[in-house]
Amino acid sequence: MLSVTNLHVNYGRAEILHGVSLDVGEKPVSVVGRNGMGKTTFCYAIMGMIPIRSGAIVLDNVSLDRRSAMQVARRGIAIVPQGRRVFPSLSVDEHLKLASRGQKAAWTPERIYDTFPRLAERRSNGGAQLSGGEQQMLAIARALLRNPRLVIMDEPSEGLAPVIVDQLIDVLKRLSLDKIGLLLIEQNLRVATSVSDTVAIMLGGRVAATLPAVQLSADARLQRRYLGVSSTMH
Repeated sequence: MLSVTNLHVNYGRAEILHGVSLDVGEKPVSVVGRNGMGKTTFCYAIMGMIPIRSGAIVLDNVSLDRRSAMQVARRGIAIVPQGRRVFPSLSVDEHLKLASRGQKAAWTPERIYDTFPRLAERRSNGGAQLSGGEQQMLAIARALLRNPRLVIMDEPSEGLAPVIVDQLIDVLKRLSLDKIGLLLIEQNLRVATSVSDTVAIMLGGRVAATLPAVQLSADARLQRRYLGVSSTMH
């Protein structure tokens, strides 16, 4: 579905991504790593939000190299950005109407309300009146209403209560049933390994290793080596 090959990205003279390569199919893939390892830069480069120096980004055999964010979105990639970024003055219902692609699409506002009953309860509330968990639900809903081929989620569990994280995991697991690809960027190892069968570890702007989620989840030595933390400590 998505193939990223030998991606190099600079901020000024500083090289942030050093030849990153990663493939995403119909099954979710997670990228984990500590802060400052280049994970968000990787998301932005795929989305066309920052320029790439070299490398290739291909979605369904169509090159996305040097396309604008709008063109990438129209090709079928949606992003749930870190920090949610909902409009504080718009209601939940207004957010969904803006993002909706029409009643014949697979994901509609009605289906969103069925999937996220809490949003249905808060449909007239503005973005600034929602809790962190509700804002995250809304950010995910907004992306799904684009009926994308692939969703990129940047730290979706950040700042959420454990019970909300459990709900988030359930929603992300269901995306593959709709043939929607998922590239999940996470620091929470439990979320990453619960959602994905494959986990890529980013270290210093490179993919240091790609491992089965079961192996990484069970091996505290690997966790300390690459992440500086074990799942029991997290």
